[in-house]
Amino acid sequence: MRLIALFNLKPGVSVADYEKWAREVDLPTVNGLGSVSAFEVFRATGVLGSDAPSPYAYVEIIDVADMDQFGADVAGEAMQKIAAQFQGMADVTFLTTEKL
Repeated sequence: MRLIALFNLKPGVSVADYEKWAREVDLPTVNGLGSVSAFEVFRATGVLGSDAPSPYAYVEIIDVADMDQFGADVAGEAMQKIAAQFQGMADVTFLTTEKL
């Protein structure tokens, strides 16, 4: 399953602080989970075909190899700490997907 997170930073959270945390903490930790086959974070740059800004500043794509194990991984102390840090920085919507 692929999880997609669309989010903006909360007021008062700096781009530099979030991106440093994402590179140094979030990406290596989530990519280290046995249940995750890939995890990437993208900075949105605009809306295709227009000059409009993106409604979201960032997009995360998490490829989950085993949802049951992912649930167990996320329930662990290390991931709970990271999830709390993330929730403190971002207003996020997580989408679950399935390939057609």
